[in-house]
Amino acid sequence: MDAYTLIVASSIASAIMAMTMYLLHRASPRDTALLDWALVGVFNLVSNGIGMAILSHRTASPLAPAIANVFYIAGHYGIQAGLRRHFGLAPRWNVALLLSLLILGVHFTPFAQASTANRLILFYPIIIAIDLLTIKLLWRAPEHEAKPAYRSLLLLEIAFVLQIVSSFVFILSGDGGTLTAAGGQFLKTAGSLSTFVFLSVATMSCALVVMRHQEVALRKASLSDSLTGWLNRRALQDIAEREFQRGRRAHSPMSFMIFDIDHFKSVNDRFGHAVGDAAIRHVTAQAAQALRGYDGLFRIGGEEFAAIIADAPFEQLQQIGERLRALIESAPMMVNGQPLTITVSVGMATCEASDLRWEDILRRADDALYCAKRGGRNQVRRYHSDLAPVLAERSRFASAA
Repeated sequence: MDAYTLIVASSIASAIMAMTMYLLHRASPRDTALLDWALVGVFNLVSNGIGMAILSHRTASPLAPAIANVFYIAGHYGIQAGLRRHFGLAPRWNVALLLSLLILGVHFTPFAQASTANRLILFYPIIIAIDLLTIKLLWRAPEHEAKPAYRSLLLLEIAFVLQIVSSFVFILSGDGGTLTAAGGQFLKTAGSLSTFVFLSVATMSCALVVMRHQEVALRKASLSDSLTGWLNRRALQDIAEREFQRGRRAHSPMSFMIFDIDHFKSVNDRFGHAVGDAAIRHVTAQAAQALRGYDGLFRIGGEEFAAIIADAPFEQLQQIGERLRALIESAPMMVNGQPLTITVSVGMATCEASDLRWEDILRRADDALYCAKRGGRNQVRRYHSDLAPVLAERSRFASAA
């Protein structure tokens, strides 16, 4: 395949990338990184269009290759800008603008105008540096369920850098042959082919990143409580089963802590449901500070919450429960400019050798919570045999109902 045909193919790949990314953005406006990647397609389309004009008319003006190189390098920067935006960082397009002005100016220096080889010697390191920064960004991507989706783009960037480095070494070795504004035969073919492959795979890789991220976000939303951000009962089923089985294999203690807001109905009755929702968010925010960062946190009812406490002996479990209760009590919530003290009752239970299911532990923690409420609220109770009389009373009430 000749160089001109490869440039035409690269132009088509550029147009496909621009349209694909733009249409994906129309379908998902929140993913603004798609607009950056759409610009990558536009920039490469412009660069390839100028390349076709150079091949067709054999122009000697330095302006045409200067503009083509500016858009080509901007296209590489656009991949990085989109990734930065995807990771919640500033895209820094102002850096690309300054870099473009610098590249444009350098084209009119005597060294750059002396030969095409000189221009490639100047600008290949810039492309390599941009792509290496992109590789670094992908390599250091935060741990996330969507991280495997970055691998294809990472491998693409690595392969492209290796190709550019090979071409750079080829030029420095003096084996590049006679170079024109469009390059030598080897460089024309290798460059156009690598650009075509890069754009084709980049389109699929960027789309994969966005779709995988959306899939993870939807799954997380289905497992999370929208009011507090804590996990819901559906998530509890999977996580509790996994922790229960892990604890049995490792012979490590697994405990449940259940707590709910004391007299929550009166808060709703006095101040309305908006304040009630704010009270729930306030309690969960305080509780998250008291609990360990790796404890599973769940909202399992209106004002009822649960936490899975793994690998905590009795003394530590009691300390965590007391810390949670005290922290919530000591952090009043402001309502209409007045402090409103909120308290919680806490029930806890730890896995026993006779437990066959994690639900057995949760049930005992709920029994301990009932005892905490019957005992006056705003207290921590751990399940043990001394609670039997109170629980017998609970059973009689349940039977009568």
